[in-house]
Amino acid sequence: MNRANPGTPSEEKGGYYAKTRTEMFEFIPGNSKRLLDVGCAEGNFGAFVKERLGAEVWGIEIDGAAAAVAQKKLDTVLVGDISTLLKKLPDGYFDCIVCNDVLEHLIDPYSVLRTFKQKLCVGGVIVFSLPNVRYFGNLKNLLVRKDWQYADEGILDRTHLRFFTEKSIRKMFTQLGYAIVTMQGLRAIHTWKFSLLNLVVFGHLSDSRYLQFAGIATVEKNEARLS
Repeated sequence: MNRANPGTPSEEKGGYYAKTRTEMFEFIPGNSKRLLDVGCAEGNFGAFVKERLGAEVWGIEIDGAAAAVAQKKLDTVLVGDISTLLKKLPDGYFDCIVCNDVLEHLIDPYSVLRTFKQKLCVGGVIVFSLPNVRYFGNLKNLLVRKDWQYADEGILDRTHLRFFTEKSIRKMFTQLGYAIVTMQGLRAIHTWKFSLLNLVVFGHLSDSRYLQFAGIATVEKNEARLS
């Protein structure tokens, strides 16, 4: 379900499920050996990681047709909703769980993230990317054009059930017992108009420069002892 980030022209021909999201590879720890890609689509990102790290890669995908393609590329692919498939995942097994533009599609991403702590091995991490609802283009449509129009993809993808800002992403992980190791904005606006406006408002729009935020979260040490 990696819909928020446009792919390369060749990926666009294959639609949403063909995107590779290679820009997310830099967030994957180099020592990852057992990885779970949630919303793996056709398995292109997982295959990319598998090739470069020699990792065992599992995938979860709700779209049956995309999952059938992914099964040819990944070690194990489960078909269905992550919320119902959690019980089929081994405990303490994965050293990296990837959620590339997936959490915003879930009814209850908080419960899913809470359960992920049981599925991670000691020192394991969550790698995530989430669309930024405070993206400047979205704010302009809302505040200037008075519009909030859902679309087939992007921040206002009509299948999004949750909306996030940089602040709410940090709060979500912290409240669930994770620590953010690193987080950064992706696909930034680089125009003098935005920079000038941000300067006028004393930097309060700095987070609005980015279409997405991506990063790494790990289980807090005290939480790890409790799990």
